[in-house]
Amino acid sequence: MKSLSTLRAGWVLVLGIGIALTGCSQTAPNPATNGPIPVKVSKPVEREITDYSDQTGRVAAIESVQVRPRVWGYIDKVNFKEGQLVEENDVLFEIDPRTYKAALTQAEGNLESAQAKATRLERDLKRAELLRKKDSISQQEYDKALGDRDEAVASVLALKGTRDQAKLDLEYTKVTAPVTGRVSRALVTKGNLVQSGQTGATVLTTLISVDPMYVYFDVDERTVLRVRQLIREGKAKSAREVTWPVYLGLANQEGYPHKGTIDFVDNQVNPQTGTLKLRGVFPNPKEVLSPGFFARVRVPIGYPHKALLISERAIDSDQGQRIVYVVDQDNKVSVRPVRLGDLHDGWRTVEEGLKAEERVLVTGLQQVRPGQVVEPTLVAMPRSPRRDIKLTTQK
Repeated sequence: MKSLSTLRAGWVLVLGIGIALTGCSQTAPNPATNGPIPVKVSKPVEREITDYSDQTGRVAAIESVQVRPRVWGYIDKVNFKEGQLVEENDVLFEIDPRTYKAALTQAEGNLESAQAKATRLERDLKRAELLRKKDSISQQEYDKALGDRDEAVASVLALKGTRDQAKLDLEYTKVTAPVTGRVSRALVTKGNLVQSGQTGATVLTTLISVDPMYVYFDVDERTVLRVRQLIREGKAKSAREVTWPVYLGLANQEGYPHKGTIDFVDNQVNPQTGTLKLRGVFPNPKEVLSPGFFARVRVPIGYPHKALLISERAIDSDQGQRIVYVVDQDNKVSVRPVRLGDLHDGWRTVEEGLKAEERVLVTGLQQVRPGQVVEPTLVAMPRSPRRDIKLTTQK
């Protein structure tokens, strides 16, 4: 019995200590709740910017030609190194010309014969005119002389055409470059027979121009509507009416180092994709651009204008709505819904919902709540380390 009493006394002592400790922990003050939370705030950056639209596109040659022969025959020579730059009218292939030289010689002989006959009949007609005036020949004989002369003249014209065609055929035995550019590989080599004609003509090689180059890209319907609204408001001009710049960057390049101009805007939105096709033309003296390259395209939208910019660290979301936390003169936090725009030089544009003189919370967004008093420290608006990247925003 004594041991049982001792055990009960021990349990009572432990229970009392636990209750005492619990009471102490409930009444102990929490130092974290004493005083306002220190936070950092920044004023929006105010500067002149130009809005833009970022798209993806493909590089294409302005001129792309399949080189085909205009006459048939056997290839005698291939006069280029595959893949080299060639100038317009450089001779690329030579077809055996002997058949066409013989045809030209024959055509020239027939023409000379017809010209000699026409000269003789011209003299006969003059004599017939004199004799007719003296009534020494009948009208029928005179008409025959006149008809023979006219037939000879017509024959000369026809044979001149035959001779000119023979000359062209002989010239066509030298297949020349139709444009200046870079030639592909020779699809037909020496000794092979090639065909001509509108259908079935042999492809000898392909040739593309290299400077300047086209870049085709598609703009979404929302951007098209936005641009047209700016045009109606006088804040932009149509690329069909003025020279409008466009910028380009390749997959291995930072930013958009290549500058060109828009030279084509399609006349309708594609109903299947909901996009409008545009084309930019870019100088390419060093052949940095090649057909088929993927390209990042940036198109300025509207004229330069003043805007407010904030760090993306200051942006939060509340049920799909983009918000920022503003600290007023009493250091009290309030929520401000905002409409955001594009990213410029590491800052996000605020199109609506914020004023230049307001202080925006840039740190501790998860530690504050509306109406809470904080201890703000004013710092410069931080930049995002990722630049020239357009992020999807709720508008």
